[in-house]
Amino acid sequence: MKLNQIKQLSKTKYLPIIRPESQKIVCQILQAGNVKRILEIGTFYGYSGSVMLLSSPNAHLITIEKDAQNAEIAMQTFVDEKLVDRVRLIQEDALVALEKLVLQGEKFDFIFLDGAKGQYYKYFAYIKSLLEVGGTLVADDVDFHGYMIQNQVKHKHRTIVNNLKKFIKLVTDDESFESKILNIEDGLLIARKTK
Repeated sequence: MKLNQIKQLSKTKYLPIIRPESQKIVCQILQAGNVKRILEIGTFYGYSGSVMLLSSPNAHLITIEKDAQNAEIAMQTFVDEKLVDRVRLIQEDALVALEKLVLQGEKFDFIFLDGAKGQYYKYFAYIKSLLEVGGTLVADDVDFHGYMIQNQVKHKHRTIVNNLKKFIKLVTDDESFESKILNIEDGLLIARKTK
């Protein structure tokens, strides 16, 4: 599937793809850092993975997607965008895949986190291990549809909100990272690993 098709679908069917302002910031970070190795947690249809590779022509991407149908569509997107030779897609639960990547001694200079919001805090220890010093973590949707700043959160969203707060605290309290949250679109956390 071509990127413009996914973009059109996202408007009509509200597909969860990276929003325009967030996309612009991610691409700026990639270009400024001359990134070579990208890890993406949450491939979906391959939109953000493709965008990241197109903005960093020397980079290779490992991307993790649990859903088999999404993974299949994503691979087709990478083929259609002529990026497939720079992509390794792991179709597996993110926690399992991250643990394997750590055991394999993999390292990345950019990590884009856009998977299950309630799991972000479980991923953090792996992400910290996988990210090179000087590398950047970008976590998308940390405002979770505005629920993070509401006093009364609906019961069905409460666990996700609490888990996201745990994740944000883990990152912002960690002395290995310089982090900030941009209050654009659905919230973007940017954390640079300094040691």
